[in-house]
Amino acid sequence: MRPRVVGIDPGTVSFDVCGLDGGEVCLDLSFPSVELGRDPSPLVDAIVRHGPFDLVLGPAGYGLPLVPAERTGARERSLMLLLRADEPGARVGVAGMRKIIRALVAARLPLVFGPGVIHLPTVPAYRKWNRVDLGTADKVASAAVCIVDQARRLQLPYDESSFIMLELGGAFTAALAVDHGQIVDGFGGSSGPIGVQACGAMDAEVAYLLGANLSKATLFGGGAINPRGEHDLSSSQALETLRGDPRLREGWQALEESAAKAVLALTATLPAPREVILVGRIVRVPSLHDSLSARLSHVAPVLAGSGLGADAKASAQGAALLADGLAGGGFAPLVERMRLREASGSVLDHLRLAGADAIGLA
Repeated sequence: MRPRVVGIDPGTVSFDVCGLDGGEVCLDLSFPSVELGRDPSPLVDAIVRHGPFDLVLGPAGYGLPLVPAERTGARERSLMLLLRADEPGARVGVAGMRKIIRALVAARLPLVFGPGVIHLPTVPAYRKWNRVDLGTADKVASAAVCIVDQARRLQLPYDESSFIMLELGGAFTAALAVDHGQIVDGFGGSSGPIGVQACGAMDAEVAYLLGANLSKATLFGGGAINPRGEHDLSSSQALETLRGDPRLREGWQALEESAAKAVLALTATLPAPREVILVGRIVRVPSLHDSLSARLSHVAPVLAGSGLGADAKASAQGAALLADGLAGGGFAPLVERMRLREASGSVLDHLRLAGADAIGLA
């Protein structure tokens, strides 16, 4: 079978789309996220125009356990976005995400929303305690393209792939451990290292002291390089300019060290990975790659993921690979190895904290 499929990555800076026809790239697009938040039609029209497709793996935010669009209602969309009932109109992060999802669903595409790390059976339940963000759905997709990348380069079957993936995006930094071709642990962007724009894991005392001032905007700000989202991150030249700004020297140090700590922490789960694989928008800065290599070369060789050769971000390419596998294409063994079809539950299932039963979502 040669399915035609699409994977979508909902980034804070850009929405990327990767299409595959029989496993070969047939669609490679990028849209500014802010513009789509105002008007999602360019994204929807592009997918419809290049169709028909057998399956579209959509922008799932914190993830759903492979739920098709026709089975998503208000509860499912709330679980993807995780907005509190008291700030339903929060326009931070991926602006207009709810509107974008609704537009994709309304287009009657063969749309499916995939899991985050916390939905996967390959992560032991005890590692999920009091966690929501072990890695969003797009991080699962990034891991998928890294599995394929490593398997091809080293001529390995999927079940022998082993690495720690470090993703440095335009807002968040995340890290996942992959052992024998399966995600086994992770630090999601809001529970892991400080990011370029986002604050990362928060001291619980800080959260307590912020009280009612703790909002979604808090989670998407306070980062190391772009804490208020004011800088242009759209090109390699813009990133190099930020890298060379002496006023941001400590920010870059914080970003690098925090990312390295996350990798080292994951060696408690995966002591001897074959590689540390870097993905994400910020990896395009060569000196950052060199610095992380110097910090982590004693763990394993550090290299940038090569993906499928498309311009779309790794997570969009990975989503396309997973869509191909779910549709019965050549990457079906990848989906089987990652045990995506066994994903279950919700992101709120593992909370053991006082007050968790009173959480209300918009």
